[in-house]
Amino acid sequence: MPVDGRPTRDRLIDAFESLLVSSGSRGATLDAVAAAADVSKGGLLYHFHSKDELVEGMLERLRVQGAADVEKMRTAPNGAVDFYLETSVDSGSDFDRALIATARIAQENDPRASSALADLREAWFAELREHTGDEALARTIQLIGDGLYFDDTTGLAADDALSHVRAVLSRLDVL
Repeated sequence: MPVDGRPTRDRLIDAFESLLVSSGSRGATLDAVAAAADVSKGGLLYHFHSKDELVEGMLERLRVQGAADVEKMRTAPNGAVDFYLETSVDSGSDFDRALIATARIAQENDPRASSALADLREAWFAELREHTGDEALARTIQLIGDGLYFDDTTGLAADDALSHVRAVLSRLDVL
């Protein structure tokens, strides 16, 4: 167990995700991952025999994180819609890093990453549909969340964007 108390496997996936986000797949070499995680290359290869296995480990963890996020959404005190919108403007978390890293792999036409993202997106949509009882409204809310997320992660967000969305959805009796 490392000094920070985190298992080596998690530190390796964290490092891989961070490198994917900052440098793309070309920068996320096994040597770079080992160095960023402060682990020897042999230590990395003990946990992951290849970059492909590292991708699999990252996707496995994303699925676990995604299932936990959907459960939080399902049981959120202010409801699924508010949770979804609120977390759409809360970038910078470990889960957010995992999503961006997975998107980088998906952009390289990796069907495993595309599938993991599609499954998560469908799970969020299912919760929104269940909460609203309206498929078109659920899809619209999901697209609004996408826009809020894009604005937040690119630094384009207006400080009051979420309050404007909430005001409109309140008039529609969604919130």
